[in-house]
Amino acid sequence: MTAKQALRPSPSDTRPGIFSRQYAAATLTFATVMFLTGFAALAVVPTLPTAAEDLNGVSLFPLVAGSFVAASLLGGVLGGHWADRSGARRPLALGMILSVVTLLVSASSVSIWQLVIGRFVDGLAAGMVAVSVTTAIGQSYPEYLRPRMLAMMSASWIIPSLVGPPVAGVVAEVWSWRTVFYGLAVLTALPALALVAVLRRAPAGDGQAPPAEERASRPPLVVAGMLSLGAALGQYGVSGWDARHLLFVVAGVVLLVVFAPRLLPRGTWRSARGLPTAVLLRGLTSGTYFTVEALVPLMLITERRVAAVTVGVAFTASAVLWAVASWAQGKLLQDVARHRLVTVGALIMAASVAFAVVGSFSGVSPLLAMAAMPLAAIGMGMLDPCVTVLSLSHSAPDRLGHTTSAMQTNMNLGQVVVLAFATAVLNAGLAAGTSRLGGYAITFSLLLVPTLLVAVLAVRARKDAPG
Repeated sequence: MTAKQALRPSPSDTRPGIFSRQYAAATLTFATVMFLTGFAALAVVPTLPTAAEDLNGVSLFPLVAGSFVAASLLGGVLGGHWADRSGARRPLALGMILSVVTLLVSASSVSIWQLVIGRFVDGLAAGMVAVSVTTAIGQSYPEYLRPRMLAMMSASWIIPSLVGPPVAGVVAEVWSWRTVFYGLAVLTALPALALVAVLRRAPAGDGQAPPAEERASRPPLVVAGMLSLGAALGQYGVSGWDARHLLFVVAGVVLLVVFAPRLLPRGTWRSARGLPTAVLLRGLTSGTYFTVEALVPLMLITERRVAAVTVGVAFTASAVLWAVASWAQGKLLQDVARHRLVTVGALIMAASVAFAVVGSFSGVSPLLAMAAMPLAAIGMGMLDPCVTVLSLSHSAPDRLGHTTSAMQTNMNLGQVVVLAFATAVLNAGLAAGTSRLGGYAITFSLLLVPTLLVAVLAVRARKDAPG
């Protein structure tokens, strides 16, 4: 019998399953938590432009969006360190409790700054939950059940991606954006408390922290904290166009330049062949996609007066098409070289950016700009898994965790940097007297640079490229 066959249960296997009495409580709680986490993440985003406008803080909207990403970088490192050293129960439980608290903070916002704080704390919580949930599954289930649980976690995002954004849009239109936040807080509170109770009693034989000699060494928490601070300073700095804001930009850039290389492979920013280029591609693509996802809805709602529920439909379409494109690259296009699919995906994203540019003109239907969101999702769904496969192919077996961490870090950095740059260009154009729609058109056109750069550099990340 081969090792692969030994891992596959026989038809007469009587070992308990994920819904057996021993594991049912944990399974249902994890699934519910993941469902509501996905629902909250996907439902909140379409309401943020409306909230920013209502709080007279449209100019600070990039900080609202970027603070979540900046904080999730720190939350991920903190949660992973905590889970490696003492088990995943506490960081996962704390992350869920913080998720409820931050929804209440955001819902009761009386200023744009309170909303920024709420989104920052939400980013910390999301980062902790993201890295802790997989660890918790590993600590709560035996090895033969873990693949089934991970598959269920992925499936738990399907329904939220279909109904979350449009339902949030309807609630925001009929009642208010605050109702969305309050409702999500109520829905998340009960499973958060249930999770705390379940994690207090892990199934027999599991749920314990690894022995001291097997625990990972302390990660660079100070470095991650400085990166988060630099990202936050930069996002605030680009919200204005004066000497004071410029100082914040300079401080943020200095922190990013000094500390980011410590968490990334050597040669990332100069696109050295192999893993460094793969990590660079993740930052460029995720940054472009995040900026499209943030600024296109902001333009549609505040300038083109498109209903929030309509924008919510675009978010749903994006989630579905991302999944379809990801399935296609893994099934229908599995024999195509990964770096070639990255190039194709980048060109599709370039086309989506062109749609956003054209849709920024007042004489053109705003639906054309809205189409940029699902089109960008198709490109990301095709190239994102390929970038991950390429990065892992360049990593030694004992460095997979380090590689994954570097990919996650540069993804967050890319989102922060590209959005900050786009915001700076938008605000500079407005300060120079450009119309608001004209400013958006110029900003979106500059996003062609990273997408076309990815298309050109993808070959440097191919599997046979030397590291």
